[in-house]
Amino acid sequence: MDFRIVGDIENITTIARGPSVQIRRYLDEQFGRGSWRKMKGEALIEWENGRVEFAEVHWFEAHGIGRRLMKRKRTLRR
Repeated sequence: MDFRIVGDIENITTIARGPSVQIRRYLDEQFGRGSWRKMKGEALIEWENGRVEFAEVHWFEAHGIGRRLMKRKRTLRR
């Protein structure tokens, strides 16, 4: 991850859960077995070079494991 979340993630929505998470087997092997969900939300992010933007972010999370593999998908207008 070459950015960090500044503040809170807003408008959080579940995209997929359970068997619908296509990389569930990979997530189980890398981070441990869990009830994985693919999530999306909107957040203010700061890149390593200091640039700040409001963007849509996607990630995977499981109870007891936390957020993993966070990606910025697109820049949003605020």
